[in-house]
Amino acid sequence: MTQFVYRQWRIVAGVLFALTATQAFAMKDVVVAVGSNFTTLDPYDANDTLSQAVAKSFYQGLFGLNRDMQLENVLAQSYTVSADGLIYTIFLRQGVKFQDGTDFDAAAVKANLDRASDPDSSLKRYNLYKNIDLTEVVDRYTVKIILKQPFSAFINILAHPATVMISPAALKKYGKDIGFHPVGTGPYELEDWNQTDFVKVKKFDGYWQKGLPKLDSITWRPVVDNNTRAAMLQTGEAQFAFPIPYEQAEVLKRNSKLELVASPSILQRYISMNVTQKPFDNPKVREAINYAINRPALVKVAFAGFATPATGVLPPSILYSQAYQPWPYDPAKARELLKEAGYPQGFTTTLWSSHNHSTAQKVLQFTQQQLAQVGIKVQVTAMDAGQRAAQVEGEGQKQSGVRMFYTGWSASTGEADWGLSPLFASWNWPPTQFNTAFYSNPQVDKDFVDALRITNPQEKERLYKQAQDIIWQESPWVPLVVEKLVSAHNKKLTGFYIMPDTGFSFDNADLVK
Repeated sequence: MTQFVYRQWRIVAGVLFALTATQAFAMKDVVVAVGSNFTTLDPYDANDTLSQAVAKSFYQGLFGLNRDMQLENVLAQSYTVSADGLIYTIFLRQGVKFQDGTDFDAAAVKANLDRASDPDSSLKRYNLYKNIDLTEVVDRYTVKIILKQPFSAFINILAHPATVMISPAALKKYGKDIGFHPVGTGPYELEDWNQTDFVKVKKFDGYWQKGLPKLDSITWRPVVDNNTRAAMLQTGEAQFAFPIPYEQAEVLKRNSKLELVASPSILQRYISMNVTQKPFDNPKVREAINYAINRPALVKVAFAGFATPATGVLPPSILYSQAYQPWPYDPAKARELLKEAGYPQGFTTTLWSSHNHSTAQKVLQFTQQQLAQVGIKVQVTAMDAGQRAAQVEGEGQKQSGVRMFYTGWSASTGEADWGLSPLFASWNWPPTQFNTAFYSNPQVDKDFVDALRITNPQEKERLYKQAQDIIWQESPWVPLVVEKLVSAHNKKLTGFYIMPDTGFSFDNADLVK
């Protein structure tokens, strides 16, 4: 072989190798189609599960929850709790680095928890951390967290998706703009974020878990229309989609390249009613609306059977949840109650929704039709994430225009406090938290506080039952359904699944040839 031919052969071989490498890279690029857009990439300042789920690409916490909602160690190796329940000592994993090269250590934990527990930070998740009195560095890999008062659910707070470790160097550099510049210890780092179109993350080569991640990149793409998400799976434009439109489930099942998965859920759908405003300040009106909704029919019409009628204000799988006899469908009783409340001809009101995807629109249309049958005329408005943040979460009681509000909640800590307090405690009216009913009951408030001061399971259950009994009776909500989480993925994608709180698990995800 002449020198010239040899050089030419080397060039061709190099080109072929580059093309092969490019194709291999493309095969490891996963597109995930999700139901709405993202509000921020700072989990401490996000009120929506989706933003927190995407942030898991780059962020990790001290602890986490597995797919069975059981506690597991992540950046922490172990912990101890003092006898009085006030001091949590956390022993940290060593040798972990943030994506900017900063070491993960006790000082990093202190920087994050100091920020989270400081009311002046004005973070949306502040209420999770307001009981932290002091965070101390014991040594480089040991941190001590001192609480203001015993808080028996605190370890679950540290496992919440919001409680992540952000590089202290990045916090100092970007300040309030950290939500646009995520830097964590997770398996991926931010490559690009088009706020209206996608978030793309790429493999972090310095990730502390050897051999992970297996994917080269993940592109998170908001796709509001349910049918479009399903079509993207069919055409191969996406390898994973959630939520799947229920009416498309059977179609996707028949595609030999796809797998449909219905997962257990802690996601409860409900309509809150602003009890500080007429006519919802009248308990009989709230009861009437509950009687006016045919929940089994709603399950069929909007969820294609992938849900169950709500039997309480907490999903059954949440610790200390209570079940009640579901509200029966009784429009005659609804009309009778409206007459007793002084509204014999019904009334006109508004129903807002925290989502505008196709399933939410079906729920809104169904509810509108049901209420019209008892004389309640409803104007419906489906919101995107930005509208929701501005008009619902960002307004106090006097400014709020919310009357009826369709949304959902998943208690990502797995226990009753986070399933109840943010939604029913007097101190959690918007914009502090998500009590969009502006509900307030002194006994319920006291039960919430007392339950966190004790560790006896039987006494905790008694207190949470008492609170739920009162809430169920006073009906600031229309509890609707507990969803099943229907996702679908290309069979070549493995290790990627939906968590019960509607978050994602993709630590071991891989795309096989």
